[in-house]
Amino acid sequence: MKIIVCVSLVPDSTTKVKVSDSQKSIDESGVSYILNPYDEFAVEEALKLKEKNGGEVIAVSFGTDKAKDAIKKSFQMGAEKGVLIKSSSADFDTFTVAKNLSDYLKGQNADIILFGKQSIDFDGLLVPSMVSEFLNIPSISVVVKLDIEGDKVTAEREVEGGKEIVEATLPIIIGAQKGLNEPRYPNLKSIMAAKSKPIEEIPATYTGNTVEIIEMKLPPAKAGGKIFTNGKDDVAELVRLLREEAKVI
Repeated sequence: MKIIVCVSLVPDSTTKVKVSDSQKSIDESGVSYILNPYDEFAVEEALKLKEKNGGEVIAVSFGTDKAKDAIKKSFQMGAEKGVLIKSSSADFDTFTVAKNLSDYLKGQNADIILFGKQSIDFDGLLVPSMVSEFLNIPSISVVVKLDIEGDKVTAEREVEGGKEIVEATLPIIIGAQKGLNEPRYPNLKSIMAAKSKPIEEIPATYTGNTVEIIEMKLPPAKAGGKIFTNGKDDVAELVRLLREEAKVI
């Protein structure tokens, strides 16, 4: 089985975000980057499929040299090969990412292509479905359970208010959701082995953007709360504020 997992590097979720002077990107000074958490579920599922069915796991990322760190983390978890589709600029949109990934994937004849359902920086949930459209193969996203027997795929995915069971056939694209599995922690042996695994670099095939960021700004600071100290004598005022200001009653 040929398994490809697409991974991305994102700011750590604990990062205190600052907007750059251009107001079109974040200020990267002092920001630490990690493998996108949803991609960890995708990598783990890829490894489980390899252990069950044989084959190889290839980790692919689009971006600048910094994106290699996402591939290296995939190596530490157990991926055998890595490919960086190298962008000359960090200014790219979702369409550019999906188009470059698709151009590479077209010639790979993968049985299954896994993504995290979304990246935690832009939260668009678009790349898996866009790649599916470019490649003209089915996709199932927000997947919390996956079973593959032969070329038959059965997936359980989260929908609003419940779960949905979907059936399809290989080849397929899967968008992994939290709960699909429990990502493994790399051990010392796998960490050391990852250092010797080469990352193939190929140039980007598409460099145009369809979306432009006009402005980034932080949300307004929260206003201070009101403290009532007069017990039952403040009930009427509290009710008024809940009705007229908070508009919750």
